[in-house]
Amino acid sequence: MSTDTTAAAPERAETAGNDGTPPFRYGAALAAQIERRWQDRWEREGTFHAPNPAGPWGEPGVVGRDKVYLLDMFPYPSGAGLHVGHPLGFIGTDVLGRYLRMNGRTVLHAMGFDAFGLPAEQYAVQTGTHPRKTTEENIKRYKAQLRQLGLAHDERRSVATTDVEFYRWTQWIFLQIFNSWYDEEQNKARPISELEAEFAQGKRPTPDGRAWSELTRPEQRAVLDGYRLAYVSEAPVNWCPGLGTVLANEEVTAEGRSERGNFPVFRRNLKQWMMRITAYADRLIDDLDRLDWPESIKTMQRNWIGRSEGAQVRFPVDGTEIEVFTTRPDTLFGATYMVLAPEHPLVDEIVPERWPDGVDERWTGGAATPREAVSAYRDAAARKSELDRQENKEKTGVFTGAYATNPVNGEHIPVFVADYVLMGYGTGAIMAVPGQDQRDWDFAKEFGLPIVRTVQPPEGWDGEAYTGDGPAINSANDEISLNGLGVAEAKQAITEWLAGKGAGEAVVQYKLRDWLFSRQRYWGEPFPIVWDEHGPIALPPDHLPVELPDLENYSPKTYDPEDADTEPEPPLSRAKDWVEVELDLGEGRKRYRRETNTMPQWAGSCWYPLRYLDPENHERFVDPEVEKFWMGKDPSRPDDPGGVDLYVGGVEHAVLHLLYARFWHKVLYDLGHLSSEEPFRRLVNQGYIQAYAYTDARGAYVPAEEVVEDEHGRFTWNGQPVRQEYGKMGKSLKNVVTPDEMCERYGADTFRLYEMSTGPLEASRPWSTRDVIGSHRFLQRVWRNLVDEHTGETRVTDAEPDTETLRILNRVIAGVRSDYEGLRYNTAAAKLIELNNHLTKVYGSVGVPRSVAEPLVLMMAPLTPHIAEELWAKLGHDTTLAYQPFPVADERYLVAETVEYPIQINGKVRSRVTVPADATNEQVEQAALADEKVAATLDGRSPRKVIVVPGRLVNVVV
Repeated sequence: MSTDTTAAAPERAETAGNDGTPPFRYGAALAAQIERRWQDRWEREGTFHAPNPAGPWGEPGVVGRDKVYLLDMFPYPSGAGLHVGHPLGFIGTDVLGRYLRMNGRTVLHAMGFDAFGLPAEQYAVQTGTHPRKTTEENIKRYKAQLRQLGLAHDERRSVATTDVEFYRWTQWIFLQIFNSWYDEEQNKARPISELEAEFAQGKRPTPDGRAWSELTRPEQRAVLDGYRLAYVSEAPVNWCPGLGTVLANEEVTAEGRSERGNFPVFRRNLKQWMMRITAYADRLIDDLDRLDWPESIKTMQRNWIGRSEGAQVRFPVDGTEIEVFTTRPDTLFGATYMVLAPEHPLVDEIVPERWPDGVDERWTGGAATPREAVSAYRDAAARKSELDRQENKEKTGVFTGAYATNPVNGEHIPVFVADYVLMGYGTGAIMAVPGQDQRDWDFAKEFGLPIVRTVQPPEGWDGEAYTGDGPAINSANDEISLNGLGVAEAKQAITEWLAGKGAGEAVVQYKLRDWLFSRQRYWGEPFPIVWDEHGPIALPPDHLPVELPDLENYSPKTYDPEDADTEPEPPLSRAKDWVEVELDLGEGRKRYRRETNTMPQWAGSCWYPLRYLDPENHERFVDPEVEKFWMGKDPSRPDDPGGVDLYVGGVEHAVLHLLYARFWHKVLYDLGHLSSEEPFRRLVNQGYIQAYAYTDARGAYVPAEEVVEDEHGRFTWNGQPVRQEYGKMGKSLKNVVTPDEMCERYGADTFRLYEMSTGPLEASRPWSTRDVIGSHRFLQRVWRNLVDEHTGETRVTDAEPDTETLRILNRVIAGVRSDYEGLRYNTAAAKLIELNNHLTKVYGSVGVPRSVAEPLVLMMAPLTPHIAEELWAKLGHDTTLAYQPFPVADERYLVAETVEYPIQINGKVRSRVTVPADATNEQVEQAALADEKVAATLDGRSPRKVIVVPGRLVNVVV
């Protein structure tokens, strides 16, 4: 299949009214009329409105129905609108939802918008247009584009994360998290008030041992803040002075510069809001086993969380200790130096005023003192991204001037600062074992450090660091010897010895870090937090929503791009009348200062499936009875966690969105607000739409629709040659095709059918505008079989279909049912085409029997709903087919009466023979040998062997 998006010579669908065209031919114009009429009717009659068990949409008898909650990852409403790749998953879930309704299921399917985001804010900075205006205009366009596709959404349930009523509840959920702590004994979140009660009753000791009543209220607040699931902490961040904001890792290039604007980015410790997602690390990993998700996605989440078992080891240094986590405590005897991340807080504490005597010049970075060396190195490291630091093969670092003591052998080993160690992983410090780690080996070679092997490499080993298994060597002191032990035994032995000495203990460590939750942006949810002189205070729920104030300037304060010693000043900090506020929060009216950071875009996407359930509820974020009906645990499924029945979206959200949403959902479950433990019980990742893109001599992309292909297969744009390449469809590659174009050219049903026909839902597939005509021709043939193109009257008859037609019909019914349930829409479409081709051949001139026409139309309805509704109406039905029973195959016609066997002679097919379906192997063999062509080929010779493969073939060996 081609993947053409060019305008070389795409064939247009016929449109009614052209000279010589029959007036009732199914073309783009007639399709548009049909589609608009049925979309209006569905909306007018509320065809796809799903009932709730309670609330304003409550209906009696809903509880106990066989329900299905279908969900798409909701889109960000960009100014560019949809291209044909975006609706791939939307159409896929719509096809399934329509099929399930026709099978008696109660289906909820809605669509909202993940509407907070940087593009609208950037546009506001450039033009002064309020982001809300831009966002709402974009949403209006998206809704129109989605409506024209005929998606069976319950439009009453649509929400946008920027709706004030929606983010009121986002703020409320934040308060639930802020006002909670994680009880490790009960393995769940609990209200912070219960923790305070434990302190007050003496059931739990305070950090310094004083009675709770002896602490001042600010001291009590500080203790509680240290337990909260949402808290403020110094965190290493990507600070970009040129943009005036903190950037996510994904927004920083490998060169340590901002993706937008190419400004320098510095690693800085700044106060930020954090979420204690690490408290849920074990549950987030363990509960993956309860989910029906692709194994690849589960693996990505497990790797991101990164649970590993090892030992926490303490190395004494100058009156303090450096703690490291290692999964290989068995290699401790080979630790010949240590490394701290440049941001590690102990660096300033251990750096002496002067270099020790005899220091190696390679270790000093050419600096006169350790402080100068460390300061210069920190500045250089701050300009690198984490990715660059991890992937840079050139090992750099400087000696801090301090030595640590290896607890297993008493050796004094130098402590370096090096950027290949990250503060965000482990403890931000490592014990370096060059004999067993290649990065450490490279560093040791660069700086002339000793290398001691602690695991015996296999005989003939001539490599450098050895990371495999083997017996321990060079690993003994006066109290313990690991020599000769395998890795697992050595780990256990040394960990127990460390614990006995108070130098370490066994721990479980995670790669997952707490979630950095604040942004220096305007266009985001305001925090429901105010500050006094002692710290943050949660606003009471009756103070919600905290609405965004209007500003004249939406951009954060920017600085000299090279000035790393600057602080973020969020746009909200300029709204003085909004920031400085007088409130009575239980201690009389006092002055407070509002939090001026905003929440990240992830916030709304963490819980939007819950709001679809009950968007008109102004008393709760969701009614418990409604949530239990749509998302509650299914007692018929063993260990079912509950959640959405099917969630469809791109694999690019495999980690962060899904992880954050699971975290929020589990907190709300722990606090008793939800009956379901997980948000998404089943997940399917739809593929991408891919298409050709074209670059000119400069390497710049040119509009694909303006590229022309000549008869020799060469491509030009404005007369200049261009180079063809292949990739994901998108605005940056200028190879976008919009659904609007396809609907105008062919109609929405053709577009839906084409997208679903090009491959399984999970597979990426090529786009070819030229090939869309094939789907359109199929719909024209179906129309022509059932409707007279000249009169508009139906061509169906009351005649009884022949037996062969009934066999094909029932075989297709059985196959299409299976395909729809398995999301194999491409093969379902192929079966429908097969059936229609048969009807064209047998009944094209006399009219199709009604008993075949109606099942065909019903089977088409999930894929091509508009034309199916129109044909259903023409067949004499005055109600929508959306809830008509889907055809069921008659088993009598699924059993073949005869079977055709190809006959191979020495591997080549020479003839075919038809025998009764219940013929034995001997009967099949007799029939094959009696065939005229076979007998002629054998010419009286006896075959050496005859092999009958039941139901498939006969192989004669001569």
